Amino acid sequence: MSETNLRPSSISATVDFNAAGIQHGFLRLPYSRDDSAWGSVMIPISVIKNGEGPTVLLTGGNHGDEYEGPIALFDLARTLQAEVVSGRVIIVPAMNYPAFAAETRTSPIDKGNMNRSFPGRPDGTVTQKIADYFQRTLLPLADIVLDFHSGGKTLDFLPFCAAHILQDKDQERKGFEFVEAFGAPYSMKMLEIDAVGMYDTAAEEMGKIFVTTELGGGGTATALSAAIAKRGVMNVLKRAGVVSGEIDHKPTQWLDMPDSDCFIFSESAGLAEFSVDLGERVRKGDVVVKIHPVGRTGEPPVGLVAKIDGILAARHFPGLIKQGDCAAVIAQ
Repeated sequence: MSETNLRPSSISATVDFNAAGIQHGFLRLPYSRDDSAWGSVMIPISVIKNGEGPTVLLTGGNHGDEYEGPIALFDLARTLQAEVVSGRVIIVPAMNYPAFAAETRTSPIDKGNMNRSFPGRPDGTVTQKIADYFQRTLLPLADIVLDFHSGGKTLDFLPFCAAHILQDKDQERKGFEFVEAFGAPYSMKMLEIDAVGMYDTAAEEMGKIFVTTELGGGGTATALSAAIAKRGVMNVLKRAGVVSGEIDHKPTQWLDMPDSDCFIFSESAGLAEFSVDLGERVRKGDVVVKIHPVGRTGEPPVGLVAKIDGILAARHFPGLIKQGDCAAVIAQ
Protein backbone atom coordinates (compact mmCIF):
# COMPACT_ATOMS: atom_id res chain seq x y z
CA MET A 1 0.00 0.00 0.00
CA SER A 2 1.35 3.43 -0.90
CA GLU A 3 2.36 5.97 1.71
CA THR A 4 -0.54 8.17 0.53
CA ASN A 5 -3.11 5.44 1.20
CA LEU A 6 -1.72 4.85 4.69
CA ARG A 7 -2.73 8.35 5.69
CA PRO A 8 -5.94 8.62 7.73
CA SER A 9 -9.03 9.98 6.05
CA SER A 10 -10.03 13.54 6.90
CA ILE A 11 -13.68 12.39 6.85
CA SER A 12 -15.25 11.64 10.22
CA ALA A 13 -18.57 9.89 10.76
CA THR A 14 -21.09 11.14 13.31
CA VAL A 15 -22.55 7.62 13.46
CA ASP A 16 -21.14 4.48 15.09
CA PHE A 17 -21.17 1.66 12.55
CA ASN A 18 -21.09 -0.96 15.31
CA ALA A 19 -23.89 0.41 17.50
CA ALA A 20 -27.29 -1.27 17.53
CA GLY A 21 -30.40 0.66 16.61
CA ILE A 22 -31.11 3.47 14.16
CA GLN A 23 -28.69 6.33 13.64
CA HIS A 24 -29.00 9.29 11.27
CA GLY A 25 -25.93 11.43 10.86
CA PHE A 26 -23.25 12.66 8.50
CA LEU A 27 -19.92 11.96 6.94
CA ARG A 28 -18.21 15.27 7.66
CA LEU A 29 -15.45 16.35 5.31
CA PRO A 30 -13.62 19.58 6.24
CA TYR A 31 -13.66 21.94 3.27
CA SER A 32 -12.21 25.42 3.66
CA ARG A 33 -13.56 27.83 1.08
CA ASP A 34 -14.21 31.53 0.48
CA ASP A 35 -17.58 31.58 2.20
CA SER A 36 -16.63 29.31 5.13
CA ALA A 37 -13.04 29.20 6.35
CA TRP A 38 -13.74 26.21 8.61
CA GLY A 39 -16.56 24.75 6.56
CA SER A 40 -17.47 21.14 5.84
CA VAL A 41 -19.19 18.98 3.25
CA MET A 42 -21.89 17.11 5.18
CA ILE A 43 -22.95 13.84 3.50
CA PRO A 44 -26.12 12.33 5.04
CA ILE A 45 -25.81 8.74 6.22
CA SER A 46 -28.00 6.30 8.13
CA VAL A 47 -27.05 3.06 9.87
CA ILE A 48 -29.67 0.53 10.98
CA LYS A 49 -28.21 -2.41 12.93
CA ASN A 50 -29.85 -5.23 14.82
CA GLY A 51 -28.71 -8.74 15.71
CA GLU A 52 -26.52 -10.86 13.48
CA GLY A 53 -26.46 -10.87 9.71
CA PRO A 54 -24.78 -9.45 6.64
CA THR A 55 -24.11 -5.79 5.92
CA VAL A 56 -25.79 -4.19 2.92
CA LEU A 57 -24.38 -0.87 1.68
CA LEU A 58 -26.96 1.15 -0.26
CA THR A 59 -25.86 4.17 -2.28
CA GLY A 60 -27.38 6.73 -4.61
CA GLY A 61 -26.28 10.06 -6.01
CA ASN A 62 -22.97 8.66 -7.26
CA HIS A 63 -23.80 11.06 -10.08
CA GLY A 64 -25.66 14.10 -8.84
CA ASP A 65 -28.33 14.32 -11.56
CA GLU A 66 -29.74 10.82 -11.07
CA TYR A 67 -32.71 10.74 -8.71
CA GLU A 68 -34.31 7.31 -8.32
CA GLY A 69 -31.64 6.22 -5.83
CA PRO A 70 -31.89 9.29 -3.58
CA ILE A 71 -35.70 9.08 -3.62
CA ALA A 72 -35.71 5.40 -2.62
CA LEU A 73 -32.91 5.72 -0.05
CA PHE A 74 -34.04 8.89 1.74
CA ASP A 75 -37.43 7.17 2.04
CA LEU A 76 -35.90 3.92 3.27
CA ALA A 77 -33.72 5.71 5.84
CA ARG A 78 -36.87 7.33 7.25
CA THR A 79 -39.05 4.22 7.32
CA LEU A 80 -36.84 1.16 7.97
CA GLN A 81 -37.21 0.00 11.57
CA ALA A 82 -34.40 -1.70 13.49
CA GLU A 83 -36.61 -4.52 14.80
CA VAL A 84 -37.16 -5.88 11.26
CA VAL A 85 -33.41 -5.91 10.49
CA SER A 86 -31.09 -8.87 11.01
CA GLY A 87 -27.64 -7.50 10.32
CA ARG A 88 -26.73 -3.99 9.24
CA VAL A 89 -27.93 -1.57 6.59
CA ILE A 90 -25.76 1.43 5.71
CA ILE A 91 -27.59 4.04 3.62
CA VAL A 92 -25.89 6.90 1.77
CA PRO A 93 -28.57 8.47 -0.44
CA ALA A 94 -26.18 10.92 -2.16
CA MET A 95 -22.54 9.79 -2.32
CA ASN A 96 -21.36 12.83 -4.27
CA TYR A 97 -23.39 15.23 -2.16
CA PRO A 98 -21.92 18.43 -3.71
CA ALA A 99 -22.99 17.22 -7.16
CA PHE A 100 -26.41 16.15 -5.87
CA ALA A 101 -27.00 19.57 -4.28
CA ALA A 102 -25.97 21.29 -7.52
CA GLU A 103 -28.07 18.95 -9.73
CA THR A 104 -24.99 18.12 -11.80
CA ARG A 105 -23.34 14.85 -12.81
CA THR A 106 -19.96 15.88 -11.42
CA SER A 107 -18.95 17.89 -8.38
CA PRO A 108 -19.15 21.69 -8.72
CA ILE A 109 -16.17 21.90 -6.34
CA ASP A 110 -13.56 19.98 -8.32
CA LYS A 111 -15.49 18.64 -11.36
CA GLY A 112 -14.88 15.18 -9.94
CA ASN A 113 -16.83 12.25 -11.36
CA MET A 114 -17.31 10.02 -8.33
CA ASN A 115 -17.61 6.92 -10.48
CA ARG A 116 -14.20 7.53 -12.06
CA SER A 117 -12.39 8.53 -8.84
CA PHE A 118 -11.68 5.21 -7.09
CA PRO A 119 -9.67 4.23 -5.14
CA GLY A 120 -9.47 7.94 -4.28
CA ARG A 121 -6.87 9.77 -2.22
CA PRO A 122 -7.01 10.87 1.42
CA ASP A 123 -4.99 13.96 0.44
CA GLY A 124 -6.73 14.59 -2.88
CA THR A 125 -9.64 16.68 -4.06
CA VAL A 126 -13.02 16.62 -2.31
CA THR A 127 -14.30 13.92 -4.66
CA GLN A 128 -11.14 11.84 -4.24
CA LYS A 129 -11.40 12.10 -0.46
CA ILE A 130 -14.99 10.84 -0.53
CA ALA A 131 -13.99 7.95 -2.82
CA ASP A 132 -11.10 7.10 -0.48
CA TYR A 133 -13.48 6.93 2.51
CA PHE A 134 -15.74 4.51 0.66
CA GLN A 135 -12.73 2.50 -0.52
CA ARG A 136 -11.06 2.11 2.88
CA THR A 137 -13.92 2.43 5.37
CA LEU A 138 -17.37 1.65 3.98
CA LEU A 139 -16.72 -1.01 1.32
CA PRO A 140 -14.73 -3.23 3.72
CA LEU A 141 -17.77 -3.27 6.05
CA ALA A 142 -20.14 -4.47 3.32
CA ASP A 143 -21.11 -7.90 2.05
CA ILE A 144 -23.57 -6.67 -0.58
CA VAL A 145 -23.52 -3.30 -2.36
CA LEU A 146 -26.45 -1.79 -4.30
CA ASP A 147 -25.57 1.41 -6.16
CA PHE A 148 -28.43 3.21 -7.91
CA HIS A 149 -27.92 4.90 -11.27
CA SER A 150 -30.03 6.29 -14.08
CA GLY A 151 -29.24 8.25 -17.23
CA GLY A 152 -28.99 11.70 -15.71
CA LYS A 153 -29.52 14.68 -17.98
CA THR A 154 -27.90 13.22 -21.12
CA LEU A 155 -29.17 9.62 -21.38
CA ASP A 156 -32.44 7.74 -21.05
CA PHE A 157 -32.56 4.01 -20.28
CA LEU A 158 -34.97 1.17 -20.17
CA PRO A 159 -35.39 0.53 -16.43
CA PHE A 160 -32.97 -2.28 -15.63
CA CYS A 161 -30.98 -3.77 -12.79
CA ALA A 162 -27.54 -5.14 -13.64
CA ALA A 163 -24.47 -7.00 -12.51
CA HIS A 164 -21.20 -7.66 -14.32
CA ILE A 165 -19.61 -10.63 -15.98
CA LEU A 166 -16.71 -11.53 -13.66
CA GLN A 167 -13.76 -13.93 -13.62
CA ASP A 168 -14.96 -15.24 -10.25
CA LYS A 169 -18.01 -17.19 -11.40
CA ASP A 170 -19.36 -17.73 -7.89
CA GLN A 171 -19.27 -13.99 -7.24
CA GLU A 172 -20.84 -13.41 -10.66
CA ARG A 173 -23.64 -15.93 -9.98
CA LYS A 174 -24.49 -14.29 -6.65
CA GLY A 175 -24.64 -10.90 -8.33
CA PHE A 176 -27.14 -12.08 -10.90
CA GLU A 177 -29.24 -13.73 -8.18
CA PHE A 178 -29.59 -10.31 -6.55
CA VAL A 179 -30.38 -8.72 -9.93
CA GLU A 180 -33.21 -11.19 -10.40
CA ALA A 181 -34.46 -10.52 -6.87
CA PHE A 182 -34.44 -6.74 -7.47
CA GLY A 183 -37.18 -7.32 -10.02
CA ALA A 184 -36.76 -4.45 -12.49
CA PRO A 185 -38.68 -4.72 -15.77
CA TYR A 186 -35.34 -5.56 -17.43
CA SER A 187 -32.25 -7.32 -16.05
CA MET A 188 -28.85 -6.81 -17.65
CA LYS A 189 -25.62 -8.75 -17.94
CA MET A 190 -23.51 -5.63 -18.02
CA LEU A 191 -20.50 -4.65 -20.09
CA GLU A 192 -18.69 -1.52 -18.92
CA ILE A 193 -16.91 0.50 -21.59
CA ASP A 194 -14.89 2.51 -19.04
CA ALA A 195 -14.36 0.48 -15.86
CA VAL A 196 -11.21 2.22 -14.60
CA GLY A 197 -11.80 4.15 -11.38
CA MET A 198 -15.34 2.90 -10.90
CA TYR A 199 -17.04 2.22 -7.57
CA ASP A 200 -18.26 -1.02 -9.17
CA THR A 201 -14.70 -2.15 -9.86
CA ALA A 202 -13.50 -1.22 -6.37
CA ALA A 203 -16.27 -3.28 -4.75
CA GLU A 204 -15.89 -6.27 -7.07
CA GLU A 205 -12.10 -6.39 -6.59
CA MET A 206 -12.78 -6.77 -2.85
CA GLY A 207 -15.03 -9.75 -3.59
CA LYS A 208 -18.26 -7.93 -2.74
CA ILE A 209 -21.58 -8.74 -4.37
CA PHE A 210 -22.22 -5.61 -6.43
CA VAL A 211 -25.53 -4.72 -8.07
CA THR A 212 -26.38 -1.54 -9.94
CA THR A 213 -29.24 -0.04 -11.93
CA GLU A 214 -30.14 2.27 -14.78
CA LEU A 215 -33.74 3.27 -14.08
CA GLY A 216 -34.57 6.02 -16.55
CA GLY A 217 -33.00 9.38 -17.25
CA GLY A 218 -33.54 12.85 -18.55
CA GLY A 219 -32.44 14.39 -15.25
CA THR A 220 -35.63 13.44 -13.41
CA ALA A 221 -37.49 10.49 -11.91
CA THR A 222 -40.97 9.31 -12.82
CA ALA A 223 -43.60 7.72 -10.58
CA LEU A 224 -42.80 4.40 -12.27
CA SER A 225 -39.01 4.62 -11.95
CA ALA A 226 -39.18 5.70 -8.29
CA ALA A 227 -41.55 2.81 -7.53
CA ILE A 228 -39.18 0.35 -9.22
CA ALA A 229 -36.33 1.65 -7.04
CA LYS A 230 -38.31 1.44 -3.78
CA ARG A 231 -39.57 -2.08 -4.47
CA GLY A 232 -36.17 -3.21 -5.71
CA VAL A 233 -34.20 -2.08 -2.66
CA MET A 234 -36.57 -3.92 -0.33
CA ASN A 235 -36.27 -7.04 -2.49
CA VAL A 236 -32.47 -6.85 -2.22
CA LEU A 237 -32.68 -6.59 1.57
CA LYS A 238 -35.00 -9.59 1.65
CA ARG A 239 -32.76 -11.60 -0.68
CA ALA A 240 -29.82 -10.82 1.62
CA GLY A 241 -31.80 -12.06 4.64
CA VAL A 242 -31.43 -8.67 6.33
CA VAL A 243 -35.21 -8.11 6.19
CA SER A 244 -37.65 -11.01 6.43
CA GLY A 245 -40.61 -11.51 4.14
CA GLU A 246 -41.42 -12.65 0.64
CA ILE A 247 -39.67 -11.01 -2.30
CA ASP A 248 -42.12 -9.03 -4.42
CA HIS A 249 -41.38 -10.88 -7.65
CA LYS A 250 -42.11 -9.08 -10.91
CA PRO A 251 -41.52 -10.42 -14.41
CA THR A 252 -38.20 -9.34 -15.87
CA GLN A 253 -36.69 -9.64 -19.33
CA TRP A 254 -32.99 -10.54 -19.33
CA LEU A 255 -30.75 -8.57 -21.65
CA ASP A 256 -27.11 -8.96 -22.61
CA MET A 257 -24.45 -6.48 -23.71
CA PRO A 258 -21.91 -8.91 -25.20
CA ASP A 259 -19.31 -6.51 -26.59
CA SER A 260 -18.54 -2.98 -27.75
CA ASP A 261 -20.79 -3.37 -30.81
CA CYS A 262 -23.68 -2.59 -28.46
CA PHE A 263 -22.63 1.06 -28.36
CA ILE A 264 -23.29 3.65 -31.05
CA PHE A 265 -21.27 6.87 -30.82
CA SER A 266 -21.89 10.00 -32.86
CA GLU A 267 -18.98 11.24 -34.95
CA SER A 268 -20.71 14.55 -35.61
CA ALA A 269 -22.72 17.13 -33.71
CA GLY A 270 -26.30 18.04 -34.52
CA LEU A 271 -29.96 17.32 -33.88
CA ALA A 272 -30.79 13.70 -33.03
CA GLU A 273 -33.86 12.12 -34.65
CA PHE A 274 -34.45 8.56 -33.44
CA SER A 275 -36.02 6.01 -35.75
CA VAL A 276 -37.03 3.72 -32.86
CA ASP A 277 -38.04 4.22 -29.24
CA LEU A 278 -36.70 2.52 -26.12
CA GLY A 279 -37.58 -1.16 -26.02
CA GLU A 280 -38.23 -1.46 -29.75
CA ARG A 281 -36.40 -4.01 -31.86
CA VAL A 282 -33.70 -3.16 -34.38
CA ARG A 283 -31.72 -5.25 -36.82
CA LYS A 284 -28.08 -5.00 -37.75
CA GLY A 285 -27.74 -2.26 -40.37
CA ASP A 286 -30.92 -0.42 -39.37
CA VAL A 287 -30.62 3.35 -38.97
CA VAL A 288 -31.23 3.92 -35.26
CA VAL A 289 -30.78 7.69 -35.21
CA LYS A 290 -30.22 10.44 -37.76
CA ILE A 291 -27.95 13.35 -36.86
CA HIS A 292 -29.12 16.51 -38.64
CA PRO A 293 -26.54 19.27 -39.16
CA VAL A 294 -27.83 22.50 -37.65
CA GLY A 295 -25.28 25.02 -38.86
CA ARG A 296 -27.09 25.59 -42.13
CA THR A 297 -30.10 24.35 -44.06
CA GLY A 298 -29.97 21.96 -47.00
CA GLU A 299 -27.45 19.52 -45.48
CA PRO A 300 -28.38 15.79 -45.37
CA PRO A 301 -28.46 13.97 -42.00
CA VAL A 302 -25.92 11.33 -41.00
CA GLY A 303 -27.48 7.97 -40.21
CA LEU A 304 -26.07 5.94 -37.31
CA VAL A 305 -26.74 2.23 -37.76
CA ALA A 306 -27.02 -0.73 -35.41
CA LYS A 307 -24.04 -3.10 -35.45
CA ILE A 308 -26.07 -5.97 -33.95
CA ASP A 309 -29.65 -7.22 -33.72
CA GLY A 310 -31.40 -6.33 -30.48
CA ILE A 311 -33.55 -3.72 -28.77
CA LEU A 312 -32.86 -0.07 -28.04
CA ALA A 313 -31.83 -0.09 -24.37
CA ALA A 314 -30.55 3.47 -24.05
CA ARG A 315 -30.59 6.67 -26.06
CA HIS A 316 -29.09 10.12 -25.96
CA PHE A 317 -31.16 12.78 -24.23
CA PRO A 318 -32.32 15.48 -24.95
CA GLY A 319 -32.35 16.56 -28.63
CA LEU A 320 -28.94 18.03 -29.45
CA ILE A 321 -25.93 15.72 -29.51
CA LYS A 322 -22.21 16.50 -29.46
CA GLN A 323 -19.41 14.82 -31.36
CA GLY A 324 -18.24 11.79 -29.39
CA ASP A 325 -21.46 11.40 -27.39
CA CYS A 326 -23.00 7.97 -26.92
CA ALA A 327 -26.08 8.11 -29.16
CA ALA A 328 -27.58 4.70 -28.41
CA VAL A 329 -27.05 1.31 -26.77
CA ILE A 330 -28.40 -1.88 -28.30
CA ALA A 331 -28.92 -4.88 -26.02
CA GLN A 332 -29.69 -8.45 -26.98
